[in-house]
Amino acid sequence: MISIIIPVLNEAKYITEVLYHLIDNASLNTIQEIIVVDGGSTDDTVNIIKQLDLNITILQSEKGRAKQMNLGAKVAKGDILYFLHADSFPPTHYDQLILNEIKKGNNAGCFRLQFDSNHWWLRLASWLTQFSWRACRGGDQSQFITKALFNDIGGFNETYTIYEDNILINELYRRKEFVVINKKLKTSSRLYEKHGVWKLQYHFWTIYVKKWFGASSDELFDYYKKHIA
Repeated sequence: MISIIIPVLNEAKYITEVLYHLIDNASLNTIQEIIVVDGGSTDDTVNIIKQLDLNITILQSEKGRAKQMNLGAKVAKGDILYFLHADSFPPTHYDQLILNEIKKGNNAGCFRLQFDSNHWWLRLASWLTQFSWRACRGGDQSQFITKALFNDIGGFNETYTIYEDNILINELYRRKEFVVINKKLKTSSRLYEKHGVWKLQYHFWTIYVKKWFGASSDELFDYYKKHIA
């Protein structure tokens, strides 16, 4: 059974659509629960979820995706965890696609990505995510992982306010425990629209290179706050 965990912070615009998408595109006998972990939203995110009457588990957490996702994983009842951003929409039958990989012995992985944009660079970046290269990975592709493997790794590193997805993915690659499902998950390009494609891509590359050369979690977050947040 799959426990879906969605960390949110002021996601009133997307949360209804993604929750219905998850329900409409899966066989519900494979979904143990959907857990939304709120990091202190000041908009109507939580109220909207409560009004939907979809039997969604809502948790309150300290702000920070690593902390939010770890809390969700701690209370999850399913033996497979599926971490998803609130503005990302997995493919039809995503549950069966995940379960098929688990049956093959692939204990962790993601979907390939498709941005909701026709910008040529974002289309190219999306196309590249079908390959297994570590540099093409990111949390917006979602992450499935068995609870046993997640606990063995120790969950998300809460030292990192950003880049926490990549830290986990790097460990999974090190253990050779990662597979890319060749089906498209569609995600929002809203951050690129806000900052500009080239400017934001430059900052993402800079963060990646800084981490490669040993930058601390605080240094990465300071850079993110200055240029992106």
